[in-house]
Amino acid sequence: MNRTASGTKPKKSNTARFAMFFTIGLLALFAVMILTLKKGASEISFQDIAASFLSFDRDNFTHLTVRDIRLPRFLADVIVGASLSTAGAIMQGTTKNPMADSGIMGISAGSTLGVVIVMAFIPEAGRFAKMGISALGAGLVTLLIYVIAYAGRGRITSDRMVLSGMAISTLLSSLTTAVILKNGLMNQMIRYTSGSSANTIWKDLFIALPFFAFGMITSIIISRSLTVMNLGEEVSRGLGASVALIRTLSTIVVLILSAVAVIIIGPVGYIGLMIPYISRYMVGTDYRLVLPVCSVYGALFVSTVDLAAKNIHPGMEFPIGLLITMIGVPFFVYVSRKQEGEQLYD
Repeated sequence: MNRTASGTKPKKSNTARFAMFFTIGLLALFAVMILTLKKGASEISFQDIAASFLSFDRDNFTHLTVRDIRLPRFLADVIVGASLSTAGAIMQGTTKNPMADSGIMGISAGSTLGVVIVMAFIPEAGRFAKMGISALGAGLVTLLIYVIAYAGRGRITSDRMVLSGMAISTLLSSLTTAVILKNGLMNQMIRYTSGSSANTIWKDLFIALPFFAFGMITSIIISRSLTVMNLGEEVSRGLGASVALIRTLSTIVVLILSAVAVIIIGPVGYIGLMIPYISRYMVGTDYRLVLPVCSVYGALFVSTVDLAAKNIHPGMEFPIGLLITMIGVPFFVYVSRKQEGEQLYD
């Protein structure tokens, strides 16, 4: 009963691997949540953690720490990890490029520049406005990447898209720094641009949740089409897939999820590169399996790194973005070297 990528069911062996890895990921994520609620500048007992949910007392500082500081921070990590890993997987599926990532290709840099411009010139703007400008910045960068990658020989290649995105990311990062320095926002923006969920409040999560839910649900809806598109555009059209529609929906989802992540935690790269790559190793290339695994392990990765970051020196915050970059750069080198080796033998 095994089916191909274009069939209606994933392979049984991959389905079994999916069930195993998905369950392990959820259990590990729950364990990290408990540790996140327990560990920090001060350690909270399991009894107090349980009491903060079962008999919450707003006058109890420990209960407030659990409910209004540590839990929103954990949920922010979950949303950011799931968003960026899912966005990365979709980008890799539509471009057929395993090195595609919203951070590496400049999309997060466009979102960040948009947020910084709003904070510098429209400081009274609300969170909805910031999210809208963030998505607009990501959209303009995506369009620019395609224009630059298409220019010249009139053919878009995955290598040209990555190089274009990296060049644009460097340029936009410089512009972001210039705006920050020109408007005296260094103290305000240093933690944001380094990536941190420490200051997340419930209002941030409530605003981000509808956009996050839309992006995740849409990604699941188009997951089968993404699998088919990996067979090539001609095959996809032959199987009845609307390539233009899927590319449009994929782009919208990537922009929304990238903007959500940037608003909550700031610009963080490499998550969308590492997690989809590892997820395909776990469950194969069927995106009906890849995307759910990506979301769980993306959430697990970011929450685990954040847990480590805040406990490196309890009482002082180590920016999560810096720690992820220290992990992501060697992984990027590994993937690029492997791709180069595979092309040599093709």
